[in-house]
Amino acid sequence: MTTAMNMFTHYMCNVRFDADTDKDFKKIVDHFDEIFWEINQGYALDFLPWLKPFYKKHLDKLSNWSSDIRAFILSRIVEQREMNLDIEGPEKDFLDGLLKVLHEDPTVDRNTIIFMLEDFLGGHSSVGNLVMLCLTAVARDPEVGRKIRAELDALTKGKRPVSLLDRQSIPYTEATVLECLRYASSPIVPHVATENATVAGYGVEKGTIVFINNYELNTSEEYWERPEEFDPSRFLEKTKVRVRRNSLCDSGMESDGERPSKQAEGNVEKEVWSVKRNIPHFLPFSIGKRTCIGQTLVTTMSFVMFANIMQEFEVGAESLEDLRQKPACVALPKDTYNLYLIPRKH
Repeated sequence: MTTAMNMFTHYMCNVRFDADTDKDFKKIVDHFDEIFWEINQGYALDFLPWLKPFYKKHLDKLSNWSSDIRAFILSRIVEQREMNLDIEGPEKDFLDGLLKVLHEDPTVDRNTIIFMLEDFLGGHSSVGNLVMLCLTAVARDPEVGRKIRAELDALTKGKRPVSLLDRQSIPYTEATVLECLRYASSPIVPHVATENATVAGYGVEKGTIVFINNYELNTSEEYWERPEEFDPSRFLEKTKVRVRRNSLCDSGMESDGERPSKQAEGNVEKEVWSVKRNIPHFLPFSIGKRTCIGQTLVTTMSFVMFANIMQEFEVGAESLEDLRQKPACVALPKDTYNLYLIPRKH
């Protein structure tokens, strides 16, 4: 989780922290992770606001964690940057952009800027938990790991890190991330009906809280073949592309009969695996105006982080019995799985 957080702080604020020596940073990352776990539990209070007095102790705990996070971001990131902010110079990162808006627009509230940065940095919890689910899936099913490593080895030969630009060349790796999202079937944030409507014959009054049944969408046999199985290939399809002969890359997934002849010259047509896009019943980040604003950031950073870990390490677990996943939740409680990583030899 600290690695994911450092990815976000470096990308958005051009700052990193030492998780081994900076106790305040480690505490803040733990607070973020605890909050991410709590908001994914689907408490009765989420549906019945009148229960709020009975959850006062619980809500106070969340409020205290949030206050600690806000104080850390303000003192260790924002104020440090403000002292050296170049108003006239180009924006170096997301934080520069926020601070310039604050200085140039008197109608913008300072707390709004802090809340925005806090929310975006909080996205690291989604990345860290999703990557952990991906690594757990590999530990649970070594064949999935073998296919991923075959793709990665064919692409980089272990000589360079994987980047986002490689995504089309390693579709099985990306499909594994998507299958983890499907398999987790995490609850979707609620919507509110903005007008009276009828859905499938049922009346929905304006102001009604509405949820997408993500679990049904991801586990119904009406939409998926053998939905109870973890199978990244369900997100793959074969497409024909024309490529230059010297740009062909063995993904590690084709059989010998599927590979084009080495005698071919110039442009050739090749069947390649690619990730299915725009599956109508696959909505891991919701739909409409309340679609998760960080979905692209989460999926891309999770992909890059997961791919590079897989390139450098073998993944295993002390006991497969410990790898049982809680259904309908992408969030994981602290120290859930005891995985181990063994450096690979390239």
